[in-house]
Amino acid sequence: MVFGRSKPTGKPGEWFYCIKHGKVEEGPECPAKDRLGPYATREEAAHALETAAERNQEWKQDPRWNDETPEA
Repeated sequence: MVFGRSKPTGKPGEWFYCIKHGKVEEGPECPAKDRLGPYATREEAAHALETAAERNQEWKQDPRWNDETPEA
């Protein structure tokens, strides 16, 4: 028995961006730990890193996610 290996999950028609290989893939090719998605289209998956960066910036500016305490 081998531990630590993740089996791919997903299904055809779902699009993902594999951060390990830097490519768009349909369905279960790479393990979930290496993918962003699912996305509805190949085009959306191709822009996954840009989408993630935009969301991270939005969350950084959202006071509900800001754990920093104001300086006195």
